[in-house]
Order: sequence, then C-alpha cells, then structure tokens
Amino acid sequence: MERVLESRLDQIVRRQAELREALAAAGLNGTDFAKLSKEYSDLEPIVDGIEALRRTQEELYAAAEMAEATSDDPELKTLAEEEVRALRNRLPELEMQVKLSLLPRDEDDVRNAILEVRAGTGGEEAALFAADLFRMYQRYAALRGWRFELLELSETGIGGFKEAVASITGRDVFARLKFESGVHRVQRVPDTEASGRIHTSAATVAVLPEAEDVDIKIDDKDLRIDVFRSGGPGGQSVNTTDSAVRITHLPTGLVVIQQDEKSQHKNKARAMKVLRTRLYELERQARDSARAADRKSQVGSGDRSERIRTYNFPQGRVTDHRINLTLYKIDKVMTGEALDEIVDALVAADRAAKLAMADA
Repeated sequence: MERVLESRLDQIVRRQAELREALAAAGLNGTDFAKLSKEYSDLEPIVDGIEALRRTQEELYAAAEMAEATSDDPELKTLAEEEVRALRNRLPELEMQVKLSLLPRDEDDVRNAILEVRAGTGGEEAALFAADLFRMYQRYAALRGWRFELLELSETGIGGFKEAVASITGRDVFARLKFESGVHRVQRVPDTEASGRIHTSAATVAVLPEAEDVDIKIDDKDLRIDVFRSGGPGGQSVNTTDSAVRITHLPTGLVVIQQDEKSQHKNKARAMKVLRTRLYELERQARDSARAADRKSQVGSGDRSERIRTYNFPQGRVTDHRINLTLYKIDKVMTGEALDEIVDALVAADRAAKLAMADA
C-alpha cells in the first residue's frame, strides 16, 4: 500500500490507543466521556480492518518465506505456495475495505427520513403510479423493520395519490433511501385504457434527512399559523372542528398543511416536523453544493427534474438509468422485496466513485 496511506493508518491506530487510555483514566466529565466514547466507537471498525489487513500481510510474508525455505521438500513447498496464493487473493478485498472505511461519511446517513411522493406528468395514471410507489416504500420499510408513519395524504377519486408524505424511522434509513430522490417514470397500460395502448407517466420522489429540534431554530415571528376545518375522509370530527393546520414560513415561503389528525395540537406538531425537515434540506443543499456536484457526476443529483428510473410493466423490467442496471423482476421491486438489489448497486457505485476521486 502507498506510504502516505500507511502513515494515515498508523495515525488511526495510535489515536484509538490514546482514546482507550483517556477513557480508562479517572476525572472525565460526562460530556467529555461521551465525546471520546463516540470517537473510539467510530474508529473501532476501522482499526479492526487495519489489523486484519496487516495480519494478512504478515501471514503472506511468512508463507512466502516458508515456500522459499522448503524448496527441497515438494509437499511442504506446494502447501506453502497454495497459502501464498490464497493470501494474495484475499489482500485486495481487505485493502478495499480499509479504503472504504476511510472515506468521508455523509453525516446525514444516520438520520431518519421524510419521504415525499407526488404525481407528475400523466394525469390520473401518474397519481395511480405515485400511490404504487408510496406503497412500495411502505412495504420496503416493513421488510427492513423501519417505522413508517403517514404524515400527509392527498388522494384522487379512484385511488391515486396527488401527494403523500411519510416519516420513516429506523437504522440507516436515509443512507439507504437517499438515492431514491428524483423522477420515476412508468410505462404501462392503464386500467382505464380500452385499446390496450401503453401510456408513459411519472411521479417525483424526494427523500429528506429528518431534522432534529437542535438542527433548525425557527422563530415564532417567522411563522404564520392558520387553522381551518379538515376536508375529505377522516372520521366524525371532520368539518366540525378547526383541527387542520397550515403553517407558512415567511422568510422562505414554505407552506405545510396537516389535517389527518383530529387534534389541532397533533397536526401542528406534525406540520412543524415537516417544516423543520424541509428547512434543514434547504440549508443542507446550500452548505453542500460542492458535494452535490460531485454526487451528480457519480450517481445523479437526485434533483426532482432528473429521470432516474423507469418501470416498464409490459416487459416486466425496472431500469435505473444512473448505473445502467436493469432487473426483470418488476413485481418483486414493487413489493419492496427486490428494491435492496437496486439500492445496494447504487451504494456500491457511489463508493466506487468516491474511491476513484480519492485515488486521483
């Protein structure tokens, strides 16, 4: 491995040893202990990888020496040479794992997410497809053991969704779903199409890292809060109490409406949650514009104007255009079962691009 990289690995191993000593010493206050513990925990898998790599390098050196020293014993020499080959084959994978562990991490990967799905071009068929996508993510969340909470839903008359918003909570939610942002296109014969003609329509997906209270400070003076009576399905209290809430963030013009709960208090809390997340996303985009440009060159920007995936029902295929991946298992993708295959490929492509940039 490169000398500069070896030096960096030495620094990481030394730093973990320093942290171990510091954590064992007396006198640390709670804040410092928590901070050092987190750093130690973050370094632990990296150091484990470094140690596995260096142990394999030492074993390879010893096996190569044995192969040379046993030239007069064909059987031992053969065994030693087989071990050398096995260890040499294993080294590239261990080196790759160490390099991947050193890549800068997206600080938002550990966050939960707000999922927003909206009907795009294509009229009622686009709304029906938006509903299908929303249910796909709901099933995928269930398969991964995530909590999926509906925040906002605007339905059409025949089962389509104009707009649907959900909060998804669990392990690695944003890390897994962040590549889903963009335009999803569908090609299929609508149920309402008598002639059997294939229609093309689209829906947009936005996956936003969920903001915590400490991330975004919102002044009350920057908000206009209106209450009104809920409309549409929702139980006996609909249209009888002013439970729906509309919050307008005056500096940005962002508007969030919540009316699914019967309680005005709950609707306001949900609306603030969505507003806080959308404001955090605006800050995140401004702060990370350079990284966003890098990401666009790697796996697509995730901008809603960009078509990222096509679902072709007559041919039974799903194609992700960013990585030229096609799966002929559209039914399993739509039930969430095969979505991991696409997500894994996108994560791998992102890592490979970052590695290439780091090595450049």
